Amino acid sequence: MSAHNTRPQAISDITNRIKLPAGDAPRPLSEIWACDVFDLRAMEEHLSKNAFKAMKKTVHTGAPLDAATADVVAAAMKDWALAKGVKFFSHIFYPMTNITAEKHDGFIVTNADGNAITEFTGSVLMKGEPDGSSFPNGSLRMTAAARGYTAWDPTSPVYIMRTANGSTLMIPSVFMSWTGEALDKKIPLLRSNAALDAAGRKVLALLGETDIAPLSASCGAEQEYFLVDAHFARARPDLLLSGRTLFGAPSPKGQEFDDHYFGAIPARVQVYMQAVEDKLYRLGIPAKTHHNEVAPGQFEIAPYYEGANVAADHQQLMMTIMKATALEHGFVCLLHEKPFAGINGSGKHVNWSVGNATQGNLLDPGRTPHQNVHFLLFCGAVIRGVHLFGPLLRAVIASASNDHRLGANEAPPAIMSVYLGDQLETVFGNIRDGKTSVSSEGGVMDLGLPQIAPFERDPGDRNRTSPFAFTGNRFEFRAVGSSQSVSGPLVAMNTILADSLSWVAGKLEAALQSGKNTAEAVATVLQEVMKAHGAVVFGGNGYSEEWHKAAVTERGLKNLPTSADALPALMDPAVIDLFQRTGVLSPVELRSRYDVYAEQYILSIGVEAKLVVELAKTSIYPAVMGYVSALTGTLNSAAALGVSFEPATLKVIADETNAMMAAVRALEEALPKHDFASTEEHMQYCATTLRQLMDRVRKHADALEAQVADEHWPLPKYREMLFIK
Repeated sequence: MSAHNTRPQAISDITNRIKLPAGDAPRPLSEIWACDVFDLRAMEEHLSKNAFKAMKKTVHTGAPLDAATADVVAAAMKDWALAKGVKFFSHIFYPMTNITAEKHDGFIVTNADGNAITEFTGSVLMKGEPDGSSFPNGSLRMTAAARGYTAWDPTSPVYIMRTANGSTLMIPSVFMSWTGEALDKKIPLLRSNAALDAAGRKVLALLGETDIAPLSASCGAEQEYFLVDAHFARARPDLLLSGRTLFGAPSPKGQEFDDHYFGAIPARVQVYMQAVEDKLYRLGIPAKTHHNEVAPGQFEIAPYYEGANVAADHQQLMMTIMKATALEHGFVCLLHEKPFAGINGSGKHVNWSVGNATQGNLLDPGRTPHQNVHFLLFCGAVIRGVHLFGPLLRAVIASASNDHRLGANEAPPAIMSVYLGDQLETVFGNIRDGKTSVSSEGGVMDLGLPQIAPFERDPGDRNRTSPFAFTGNRFEFRAVGSSQSVSGPLVAMNTILADSLSWVAGKLEAALQSGKNTAEAVATVLQEVMKAHGAVVFGGNGYSEEWHKAAVTERGLKNLPTSADALPALMDPAVIDLFQRTGVLSPVELRSRYDVYAEQYILSIGVEAKLVVELAKTSIYPAVMGYVSALTGTLNSAAALGVSFEPATLKVIADETNAMMAAVRALEEALPKHDFASTEEHMQYCATTLRQLMDRVRKHADALEAQVADEHWPLPKYREMLFIK
């Protein structure tokens, strides 16, 4: 098939695709919910009373599990899995790549007689041994020192992953080196939750609480994504290898009509969504909402909130299921933050809170937030943390792909600020100024229509330009990218809150010891917080030039527009000290993360740059030359008949082609450069020189797309990929 036939063939294949037969009628939620999860409900049925009691204590409090109980649990887990047709198990873990890793083992062993039997012991359940050097690890492990371990995390439920090729028992695990360093994203998350628990308990005890259940962060991550027909995706090497379109002229119609957002879901997409959710429900993942997003071809799925550790595991599993199910339905699921230029990118808004079973949600202000000392201190601690460690929050959402998204089209800017809403901004402003505060209410929404029942209006509006916004009873970290693991952002948020709560506890204790009562002590601490850190609170337009100037020059906030600017924050001495004193990451472990993320950034841009060169030279340039040849022949034939044509079109094509190829040559010459004094210099070279050269090539290639006859253009166009479903 010639190159210029690829696109029309894709359209034909989509248009004439054979519709899949309708599946079985969906079973009731009550029948399928968590049916493939070995959770506490299943444990109670399959374990002895003593083993179940021990497991329940471990799940709820993190208490250690003894080897004898592990043997009992492993045997029951094996029997449960085998009864469901499972033959393999895997310690599933989450290396520093934002992906999920797994190595499958069979339950099978042979005895002395050569017979095969099934066996699964507590020691096998609790420990595995994958290679520790073949994953990005920032030089923590080398080929000559490769041993790494996985260890079962009993606080995250074991589940069965079903595919067309069989079913596997998946055991959520941590991943560490032989020398004990964390090589994954789960260990720091668990440590950060422990630090948050310890610091939060101190504050609550100083406020007079005596019955304090373990504190835990909670998370609900809204996942945005694009669906593109697989026929189109296979004809776009840039989509397949980099996750985004490196070329593509804007569609004549984009999102300017706002007619896709919350519109009727295309029938084929809805079938896909329901298939995804059916699989999620079987795995106990509480997918609650799905809808069309703002950009054409863009959608969202949002789960109900869960404990941060389980939510992070579920988020990774959700991405895996979304991508696999898309292929079953003839789609490719794009999780890249900016797969298409000029329209909204995709984020993963992380809704985050902290609470426990005795005091409830500690970021719930209630109806009188000015009197809610639990809320005021915990919210004040968040404000302090974001102000002190805003660059850290920017660093943990840094990636080559997210850089394209931040700052426009409903994505927050790279300046970290906190939005509180009118009510809370007034409350905290009064605290700063030493004024008596009362809480305003939102009032009642009454449209004057008898058929529309009046309802209570929220006391504050939403601000979609804020990267870190309070949304009623939680904070929403809106800057997280759609392809990212939520673990990194959760680790950062938990850690800065733990640090701030420790600071609050120290200040609160000193104030109480000085003779102040609880109300006076709380007011003193909060006033100090707001005077020192209130500059991070901002309720205006985060996109405006005025804010960008004022944030930096008047408020002292950092503007870190690229990952090359942001990632060095991980090596800031204050950040190193933060993670070390909270026990979340050692300096060596933190350094490894900087090295891994910097390398991923550099490699990502390198892959994109090589793709730009290849596609421009081997796909776009030949297509243009073929069109010019055909057009020239047509013009000559017309001239023979006495018909003359304006040569302007040919000149435009010639000029744009020459300019594109000149930019390609410049990009080719820039790619081999390796003499960098530091990683920071290399990242800046990628962020500036390489990306600017890539943009130059694209500018001319996209101009050519608008000039070359449609049947000659080889790459599926935006108007097709976004609108043909």
